[in-house]
Amino acid sequence: MKLAIISGSHRKNSESERIGRHLQDRVQTLSLFDSVEVLSLAGNPLPLWDESIWAGNEDWKARLAPWKQTLQSADALIVISPEWNGMVPPGLKNFFLLFGAAELGHKPALITTISAGQGGSYPVDELRVSGYKNCRICYLPEHLIIRNVGQVFAGKDAEGDEHLGERVDYCLKLLREYSAGLIHVRSSGVIDHKTYRNGM
Repeated sequence: MKLAIISGSHRKNSESERIGRHLQDRVQTLSLFDSVEVLSLAGNPLPLWDESIWAGNEDWKARLAPWKQTLQSADALIVISPEWNGMVPPGLKNFFLLFGAAELGHKPALITTISAGQGGSYPVDELRVSGYKNCRICYLPEHLIIRNVGQVFAGKDAEGDEHLGERVDYCLKLLREYSAGLIHVRSSGVIDHKTYRNGM
């Protein structure tokens, strides 16, 4: 099985990507997935959505093709969002405009949010409320909030890292089991995105 980690920060050398790499290492250490790829939105590699994408614009096709290939082959996802002014970054919301049910539909995803301070809960709410409807991504009931991220998994608080690390491992193992279960849903023949293209 394959896992894709979406680092939702536009910033280069971001804490989101650092945490994404840490989660990648944990998954590999625990041997939970056969492969793990981190897709980073650093530097805004995906332009803002425009309607030419619906017309089969060749530039859009070329730009999105490698992302689509990785996402379509993934069996599970981790969506990492920093909290910017209490919100999910616009590039991450744009991601959910560009990729839909063909790439994300009926796949389990672990929400992971980060905050430089004591925040981090608002992006969890925002992702659960919007962005899932048409792409049919299936967020786990569990999620991770990493507060004071500059101190986390950085060799500054061994006791805190151990405690949070246990929760991380639990969530990653849970994601693996959801991944195995939802493979059967996607192969069941019941899903009909042609008739029911949009969620309600």
